Amino acid sequence: MHDRIATPKLFVGELPELKGQGRDLRIDACRGIALWCIFLDHVPNSIGSWLTLRNYGFSDAAEVFLFVSGVTCALAYGKARCCEGWTGVISRTLRRSWDIYVAFLLLTLACAILVHLAGGGRLADDSNTRILLDHPGATLAHAAILQYRPVNTDVLPIFVLLHLSFAPLLWLLLRVPNVTLGASLALYALVHVFGWTLPAWPNGHWAFNPLAWQLLVVLGAWWMIEDGSVRPWVTSRTALALAVLYLLLSLVIVLSSRIKPLESLVPQTLSQLLYPLDKSNLDPLRLLHFLAIAVLAAWFVPRDWRWLKTPVMRGAIRCGQNSLPIYCVGVLLAFASHMALLNISDGLAMQIALSLGGIGAMIATATLLGLIGTKPKQQS
Repeated sequence: MHDRIATPKLFVGELPELKGQGRDLRIDACRGIALWCIFLDHVPNSIGSWLTLRNYGFSDAAEVFLFVSGVTCALAYGKARCCEGWTGVISRTLRRSWDIYVAFLLLTLACAILVHLAGGGRLADDSNTRILLDHPGATLAHAAILQYRPVNTDVLPIFVLLHLSFAPLLWLLLRVPNVTLGASLALYALVHVFGWTLPAWPNGHWAFNPLAWQLLVVLGAWWMIEDGSVRPWVTSRTALALAVLYLLLSLVIVLSSRIKPLESLVPQTLSQLLYPLDKSNLDPLRLLHFLAIAVLAAWFVPRDWRWLKTPVMRGAIRCGQNSLPIYCVGVLLAFASHMALLNISDGLAMQIALSLGGIGAMIATATLLGLIGTKPKQQS
């Protein structure tokens, strides 16, 4: 009985969403924009990807998506802790893990069907579905234990594992938040020192190693819980100056590697030292770049930011509030766009049409989900 009536001081005292101020639309907007960018980045050789973060710095939308998921998990499961106790938290995490697991398996089958209808060929190789088409039984068995993943679906197995572990993580964050974050950082460091990872099939490679990328989810949850003590540091002029300098430096380095006239701006030895950045294990340079972006967001995007009321941002918010189905739709749209570029035309007009059409389809789907009332009860 005590478990159900105890109120965690950290949540009630510090989180605006639990003090009656309503949902923070910045969170949904960030997640929605991240979903758009992930879709654009998943379409190979498309001009739309030049609108995303990855061409202007070391990190991309994946870092934003994982971090914001940590924030929303802290909020959603924190509310469940206040209202339903730890039994409710565990029940919700298990249900959400199951939802994501089912979505992953259905998405895997949908990707294979799309590639098969397209005739296989190069698309089957590019999407890592040839082995699924050639050996469906063994491949689906490995997919069922999260060891096999078609291209662009790698984030979902991570979320299955992270939601499963979020109840004990939340328990630790509410009691020893800094120690918990320190343990997460230690695991991240050990991954880089010893190359730790989880089993994968058939080549043993995770596009997003869960043991490394867990840090962003933990960091997002910790940031939300410790907001009162973190905000003065994040909003200091020193943090802003360091963030701007790092973002400018990374911008010059990345652009010099993509635009030949700018190659002379960065010494070749420096480029060779920095590249390739290890996305699979969340390279420290990527992590620092994301943190710099987060500092700028904390400075310049207030809770009542007027741009949140614009049509474009309302579309992003709708997508962010339906993140799981919209992520899956985005993966399928990226597959379809890739097919169109390979089989119809890869011209500039087609690239623009596919980019705008894909984002429009994501917004339309999210709007429809809201209208018919089928969006997931818990978004995290």
